[in-house]
Amino acid sequence: MPPVAPELISPRSPRVAAARRLARRNFRGKERLFLAEGPQAVREAAGHRGDAGSTLVELFATVEAAERYADIVGQARAAGARVHLADEQVIEDISTTVTPQGLVGVCRFLDTPFEEILAARPRLVAVLANVRDPGNAGTVLRCADAAGAEAVVLTDASVDLYNPKAVRASVGSLFHLPVAVGVPVERAVAGLKAAGVRILAADGAGSDDLDDELDQGTMGGPTAWVFGNEAWGLPEETRALADAVVRVPIHGKAESLNLATAAAVCLYASARAQRASGGCRSVTES
Repeated sequence: MPPVAPELISPRSPRVAAARRLARRNFRGKERLFLAEGPQAVREAAGHRGDAGSTLVELFATVEAAERYADIVGQARAAGARVHLADEQVIEDISTTVTPQGLVGVCRFLDTPFEEILAARPRLVAVLANVRDPGNAGTVLRCADAAGAEAVVLTDASVDLYNPKAVRASVGSLFHLPVAVGVPVERAVAGLKAAGVRILAADGAGSDDLDDELDQGTMGGPTAWVFGNEAWGLPEETRALADAVVRVPIHGKAESLNLATAAAVCLYASARAQRASGGCRSVTES
C-alpha cells in the first residue's frame, strides 16, 4: 500500500492562511474562532458541543500524527470537523508552539454568558480580575476544573481567554466548565452576591488567614475567589467589594506564592470545606 501523502503542502494555501491568522486576537474576535493545539486539546474540543454544534470545526494533522492519534482524528471526523492532512512545514506555520505535536484544531468560541452562570447557582467560582499573563489564566482555569469549580469568570481587564498560550495552559480544561469573559469586576461581584455566593479576595496581605477560615467553618457555603494581577495583586477598590480578604499562610521562608499556586490552594480549600460534613455539597452528590 503506497504511503499517504499530505494534501496541504504550502503555507500559502488559503486554508492555512486563515488558520494562521487566528493567532492574532483581532482575527479571533472577528471570526469567533480560535486554535487548539496538541492531542489533549483537540480530543477535548472534538468531544465538546455548544449551541452552534460541534466546537471543533477543522483539524490540521501531519500524516504521522494522524496515524499516531487515529482515534482523535476519527473523533474529529465523527464530530463533523473537516480534516486536512498537512505537511510538517504547514503545521509549523500554523502552530504557535516551538515543537508542534502535529495536530492543530480550529474551534468555535465557547464562552458562556455571565447570566447563564448565575442562573445555574454556582457553588465554587474563580474570578480572574486583571490577570494579564495567558499562561497563568490557563493554569488557574485548569486548577478550577480540577477542584470541581462550576465556573470561571474573566473580567474585562483580563487576558483573552482564547490566547494560544492560555488555551495550551488549560490542558483541555477550557472545554470542561463554563467560562464568562469581559465581565466588569463590579458586575461579577454584585451578580454572584445576589446569587448567594460569598466573595473571598485572595491577597497576600489579607486580614483573614485561610487556615482560620477553615478552622472556623466559614467556607462550606457557595464561594467565589477573586484573584488579582500577577505583579500587584488586587487594588483596594476590588478588595473592598469582597466579604473577606484572605491570605494563604506562609509557614516557611518563601516571600510569596505565585498566582496559579495560590489559586490552587484556595480553590481546593473551598472544595474540601464544601464536601465536608455540613458543607453545601457532599462527596456522593452527582
